[in-house]
Amino acid sequence: MIVRNLEEARKTDRFVVAENGNWDSTRLVLADDGMNHSFHITRIYAGTETPIHYKHHLETVYCIEGEGEVETVADGKIWPIRPGDVYVLDKHDQHLLRASKTMTVACVFYPAITGTEKHREDGSYAPADEG
Repeated sequence: MIVRNLEEARKTDRFVVAENGNWDSTRLVLADDGMNHSFHITRIYAGTETPIHYKHHLETVYCIEGEGEVETVADGKIWPIRPGDVYVLDKHDQHLLRASKTMTVACVFYPAITGTEKHREDGSYAPADEG
């Protein structure tokens, strides 16, 4: 069994701050935990827009607090996101994530990430087998 505390994890290398300053993420479950998925609590800061395109990962995002929107780049469709909403990137959707109020979201990635990934220029992470 694995038990971790969010506040304690924020004091370790499991706490990651985006290079662009748009978000921070605490990676509570990672690839080395052997679960085939990873689980993160992420804060998207108010007034930011983040381009994301997970070409090699699927992601489910549940909004705990805050407000914002997600826009799919392919068709320009915009969905408001508020507490209680979930959005699922089931087709490797290229999207823009915007926060009007700082959002706290719970994210599940498949396959699991290692926790050391950096967003590439196009918003993606490298495939799992590239590290």
